[in-house]
Amino acid sequence: MKKVLVAGATGYLGKYVVREFKQQGFWVRALVRDKKKLNEQGPFGEPAVVDCPDEIFVGEVTKPDTLGMVCDGIDVVFSSLGLTRQKDGLTFQEIDFQGNKNILDQAIRAGVQKFIYVSVFNAYSMEHLAIVKAHEDFVKALGDSGIPYTIIRPTGYFSDISEYFKMAASGRVYLIGNGDNRLNPIHGADLAKVCVEAVDSLKNEIPVGGPSAFSQRKIGELAFSILGKPPKISTIPLGLAKTAVNLMRLFSKHTAELFEFFVAGAEQDMVAPPCGTRELATYFRELSMQSPRKG
Repeated sequence: MKKVLVAGATGYLGKYVVREFKQQGFWVRALVRDKKKLNEQGPFGEPAVVDCPDEIFVGEVTKPDTLGMVCDGIDVVFSSLGLTRQKDGLTFQEIDFQGNKNILDQAIRAGVQKFIYVSVFNAYSMEHLAIVKAHEDFVKALGDSGIPYTIIRPTGYFSDISEYFKMAASGRVYLIGNGDNRLNPIHGADLAKVCVEAVDSLKNEIPVGGPSAFSQRKIGELAFSILGKPPKISTIPLGLAKTAVNLMRLFSKHTAELFEFFVAGAEQDMVAPPCGTRELATYFRELSMQSPRKG
């Protein structure tokens, strides 16, 4: 039985990955900052998985002295670790790069056989962005480490796309640009299967998306349709959105960098080879059962 360490185990994807590894017969060690979060269902439908790990390791990736022996006895490391919400004033570079690098250092010391890391689709076109640069700095460090590795590059999670549903529930969807660029986001459970299958993959890069592609405008229309509302959609010109990024920097650098990432994604198609069976319409219907309707 192979032993796997899951870093980012309490995140949207991480919970599905913990469950999938366990269901496929792996021994699972979950690296967490707060183990109580394993016992909570996530805000986007991700499951509580407190009963899945064989072992829970409590540590902080920004503090290497808390990670001693985290990879001992481990065959495979999986990490979807990354900073989304502002936390303790930390930056993307401190979490997405250095936090993962601290785990990688432990993996090298422990002789881990494989490292699987979740980065960004179409990263080459967005490496000037702080969040993407941090991811890709780690990808380079992983490539230089000598450990066999696979980089998973999803187009976007269903949890990200829930923002369209939240806007529709509030009465109006705002699109950046003309809304015609297409993407095929993927459900966390479908992506988790890809991540676990990567254990035996010889590929260094796996781009992946969900089974269906939509324009951003179609996603907004789908959300309104599920809610039984007439669509109300407004567009924000790219130039105005980029100006907004600069204004945001005056108040919150982190928020500005996140919004800048979404603006960059809206400027291009984000369609990868399709995988999985879970459809966005089904996901939106599940959200509609959870959320009160507004507007």
